[in-house]
Amino acid sequence: MSPSPAAPADPAHRPRPRLALAALAALWLATLVVAPLVGSHLSVARDLLAGDRTAAMIFWQLRLPRVLLALLAGGGLAVSGLAFQTLFGNPLAEPYTLGIASGAALGAVLALRLAEGGRLLGLPAVTVASFAGAVAATALVVGLGTRRRGQETSTLTSTLLLAGIAVSLSCSALILFLQYLSDSTQTFRMVRWMMGGLSVAGYGEVIWLLPWVAGGSAVLLALRWEMNLLLTGEELAASRGVDLGRLRLQVLLTTSVMIGALVAMVGPIGFVGLMVPHMLRRFVGHDHLALAPACLLAGGAFLALCDGAARTVMAPAELPVGVITALLGGPFFLWLLILRRR
Repeated sequence: MSPSPAAPADPAHRPRPRLALAALAALWLATLVVAPLVGSHLSVARDLLAGDRTAAMIFWQLRLPRVLLALLAGGGLAVSGLAFQTLFGNPLAEPYTLGIASGAALGAVLALRLAEGGRLLGLPAVTVASFAGAVAATALVVGLGTRRRGQETSTLTSTLLLAGIAVSLSCSALILFLQYLSDSTQTFRMVRWMMGGLSVAGYGEVIWLLPWVAGGSAVLLALRWEMNLLLTGEELAASRGVDLGRLRLQVLLTTSVMIGALVAMVGPIGFVGLMVPHMLRRFVGHDHLALAPACLLAGGAFLALCDGAARTVMAPAELPVGVITALLGGPFFLWLLILRRR
């Protein structure tokens, strides 16, 4: 693993984590206040102030839960992307590197094909099956990547990445097979789910997702010292007392369970975990004590703003938010590849 690049020496570009965190907190709060008022019906704010009951229902039961879900999901995706980029020493790593999204998508497609409209454990069958698929894919990747004991750390990291690619391709092939066997209505619902979305009614999804994101973020923040040492290189981190095997297992399990819960609720929304950590490092620095909270704040605000754009750019029609993030993430990915080449 190569060390993370040093911060710029130019004082004008020196990271200011406290100032950046304050600005991000203000952006997060502004997004929470303004985003629920944005949508195809632009008169909601005026009608809400006038005491209109329909506008109040739209605001409290549709718009506000949707924004809260976006803030949670975006923050979880961003902090997971930060953890994966640090763990694998690869700036192109993101939360779906290990095939988690593909496993979740396979579980959701199976539920749409076999148990459409059913419920399990009080939740929609699609949600439960998606979460189970994400956890199963993670367990398979970790099992394949760690089955040989005594591997060198670099070899183990490469094995995990290759296992993730293999699992992802296998799940994608099974999804295509199930789509071929399904009718046009089921196929449309499968494709629509895999685009990702934040459409909710009420606060059930928000309440269910909150402990997963909060708990996973707390674990990753507690591991900030080991993650900071990992930036200097695996050999130096091990010489300073970091148990690389335990750290790898903790990060993989924590991020995988959190991403599994996220994908089960909102579908596979890509590129948030890739873009947000990179955009923040220049202003916050590389210290995970500041960078992890910054990812939570900026990731949530970023996804909520993307969802606002998805609701208005083709009003009254609505784009899936995954389409917006993909349109932004594709050029960003290419720019990152060009930057690394230089």
